[in-house]
Formats: sequence, structure tokens, C-alpha cells
Amino acid sequence: MENRIYYSELECYKQARQSLLRSIGKGDFIDLSALPTKTMREEYRQYFLHRGFRVSLNTIKHEKSYFNQVCMAIQLRRKVTDSFRDWEHIKWIQLLEMWMLQNGVPLYREVKNVTGKISRVDAPAIQFLKNFLLFLYFEDEQPEQEKDIWRLAKLDIPIKENPIYKTHTLNFTGIQQSGIREEVKRAIYQHLRYEKLGTVKRELTSLRQFSRYLQEKQIQIQSCSEIDRQLLEDYLTYKATNGSSGHSNSDDILKLRAVVETVGNIFGYQNLEKLFINTDIPPEVQPEFRAYSDVELKRLNAQITKLDVQIARCMVIHQMLGTRISDTLTLRRDCLSKRNGLDIIRIQQVKSRTYEKPISVDLAALIQKAISYSIEHYGESDYIFVDDKDTSRPLQYATIKYRILVLIHEEKLCDDEGKPFTFSSHMFRRSYGVKLTELHLDDWTIAKLLGHKNVRAVKHYRKMSNQLLADETRRARAEQTRILFKNLDGWGEDYEQIRQND
Repeated sequence: MENRIYYSELECYKQARQSLLRSIGKGDFIDLSALPTKTMREEYRQYFLHRGFRVSLNTIKHEKSYFNQVCMAIQLRRKVTDSFRDWEHIKWIQLLEMWMLQNGVPLYREVKNVTGKISRVDAPAIQFLKNFLLFLYFEDEQPEQEKDIWRLAKLDIPIKENPIYKTHTLNFTGIQQSGIREEVKRAIYQHLRYEKLGTVKRELTSLRQFSRYLQEKQIQIQSCSEIDRQLLEDYLTYKATNGSSGHSNSDDILKLRAVVETVGNIFGYQNLEKLFINTDIPPEVQPEFRAYSDVELKRLNAQITKLDVQIARCMVIHQMLGTRISDTLTLRRDCLSKRNGLDIIRIQQVKSRTYEKPISVDLAALIQKAISYSIEHYGESDYIFVDDKDTSRPLQYATIKYRILVLIHEEKLCDDEGKPFTFSSHMFRRSYGVKLTELHLDDWTIAKLLGHKNVRAVKHYRKMSNQLLADETRRARAEQTRILFKNLDGWGEDYEQIRQND
């Protein structure tokens, strides 16, 4: 078999600029001979052919250097397997990291997002190797449930996902203990049958955290059956003292409990049935809610109108409806109707139920314009706000968030405290709820307009309204004073001085 793969074999070669082809010159191939086995060379050949359909030739040129680093890392081992499939994903990553440390190559690089925040991500060579291993996992013919990375589209069960977030895979490689990983796969597959995908993803996160703890503390267990009460209490203490938030800890432990107990049921590990007790779940710390002021909303909206017209319509409609962002982005083209002369909108909440409420003529007209735009630009689709890359899906939350954050950064938009705006779409819903309380609507009406099943959440909106609190306090004090003065009538001249001094 040829130990070279020439750039001319790749699909991206046909679209490459002549200037790039001239600069490549004689180095117009990738040398596969540095790999020790025939199988490995064929695996990388197939990967580069696959990449040729998806990236530019310039990208392939850069990846050639990362490939060479992988080959040099493999040479650290005297004996290697015949195929990259024969080792676990993490072992190949660790081998490359060892070579990089020995040769002074950084394991991470720093990147700056649109808000200026700096974060660390994998070095390009590590990301290159991870992408290659993912490709191998996907090409493997073994049943999807047996793989360490599942493609959701290949599972034989319907997935309950939030359409505004794209999730293609579930990755189990972060669970280091192979026995625990296999047990968790069985539990997660069962949970996917009746839980929403977002819940399952958080369950996987909780297991990855637990696995890292076992690795960090060098606790040598390979099965959930080995988890005892003492180990769990040690982990709970660790979680309570590592500086994470109360809400996060509470959710993590709940999700860990759900998976571990399912593992116990599947495999008959009776010790897991009563492993957790109710007091293990830390109390949730209610976060301090904040809503935008009228001045802040006006300042922000003045800039939002400069965005793409459909994005701007989306954000204005979102604020006027007071919905969750998932409910706004999944509005259907047939959501408007007329009833007794009123414009009615039907909102299909992703998280719960469908409800209807009346809206103003102006808002109905704005939504109708958005519908007309969607039909003209995207043709057949269920949604008003459509994803450019996949018109069968609604506009993605990540797209909205990125556009707004770029706008905030470029226009240097700040809140009333002089701090740069953060994008939390739920703050628009909170502002809407606060306005309803300031209109002195009763709790049931507010709950219905917000789409809540009951009135329990309304108290949070009432607490958030500083203006309402001030007004109500003034009225209470005035009434208190009136009653007091009435009680002072007839008490003589000494008490009249109180009335005069007030």
C-alpha cells in the first residue's frame, strides 16, 4: 500500500487557490510511513480523505504538522497496538500529552471570546487527535450502545431534545473507570427513553465529575457496586468544600443519585438501593434575581434594532411576549388566531405545556411580518425563526447569544451600574413579570400570562420590583399614620404635639 497521501487526492485540492498550490511546492503529500502498522496508516488515510470533503487545503496543510507530532508521540512506545481502535480514547491522548511535555509543547492555548474573557482550550495537536479518534469511533461497525461516543441519530429510540440546542453525540470517555463507564452506558440508555436530553447530559456531567474525583484521590474502583457509604460521604464533603454553588451541588448530587440507583436496579447491586439518604442533597440557594430597568431596556433595544431585521424582530417579540427564549425561537407559523375580535397567540412551551393568551394589535402585526419574512426566505418550515444551516430546525440559541454579545462588546453597552451587559435571555422574561406586578394584576392572571401552571413563581417577580415595593411601603405607612392619628383623637394637648410634629 502507498505510504503517502497526496494533496491532489483530496477533494479540497480542486478548490484550492493557485497561490497556495505554488507555496506548497514539493511537500504536497502527507507521509504515512511514520506510523508503525499498516492498519494505522490506512486509518489515517481514510481520515484525511474524509477531511478533504469538509475543510480547506490550507487547513489540511496545518494539520499535517499535528499529524507529525502524533507520529513522534507513538514512537515513544516500543510496542503499540495494531490499530488505533485497540486502545481506549484516553490512552492515546495521554501518550501525546506525554510527548508534548517532554518536548516543551504547551498542552493548552488561550482564546478570547467576544466579551474579552480569556479561557484555555486544548492545543491544536490534541484537538486534531481527538477529532481523528472521533472519526474512528463513528466509522466503527460495532453497535452504537457499545461505543464510548454515541451518535444520537443512530440510536433506536426517539430523543426528547430542545430544538434550539444542537446535540449530536453523548460522550462517555470522560468516565475514566472502564467498568463504571459500561454500567453508566446501560443506565443512560434507559434514561434516554423517558427523560429529556438536557437532563441526561447533566447526569453524564455529574458522573464525569465523580470519575475525576476518584482519579484525583487515586481510589481504585472499577464498578458502581464498590461505592459504599463512606466513599459517598467523602465525596459529598469534597463537593461541599470545593467552592461550587449550592444550586450546582444540589443538582449534581441528584443526577448522580439517579444514575447510580438505575445502575443498581439494572445489575442487581442491592447496596445502591439505600446508598443515598434525603439529607445528602444540599439545600438549594435561591439566586438573586435581577430585571432590566426601563432605561436599560431602552438603551439595549436602541442597538438591537441595528441587527439583522429578523434577529431584531425576534428579540423585540421575545420581550413583548415575556416567554422563555426556547418558546420564542420555537414559535410556529400558525401560532396567531382571532377570537372575539382579539388577537390570540398559541405558545408551545418546550419545557411544559401549550397555552394561549391575547396580544396587542401591534405585536400581532410584528409577528405576522416575521412570518412573511420566514416564508419568503426559507420556504417550507414549521418555525417563524429558522436556522440558516438547517431550515428544518428553529433558530439556534447559540446564534442569538453570539450576535447579542458581539453587539454589546462592539457598542460598549453597559447597565445602570456601568458594567457591560451580560446576555441572559431570561432577564427579559423577568422584566416582563415585574411589569405585570407593577400593574397590580392578581397572581393568577400573572401566572397565566407567563404560562405557569400555578402561582408559586409569582412571588419572585413581586420581590424583584423595587418600585412596587416602594409604592406599597409608602401606602402602608400612610395608612398606619392615619390609623394612629385617629386613635389619638381626644387624648389631650400633649398628644396633639405628635400630630403637629409629623
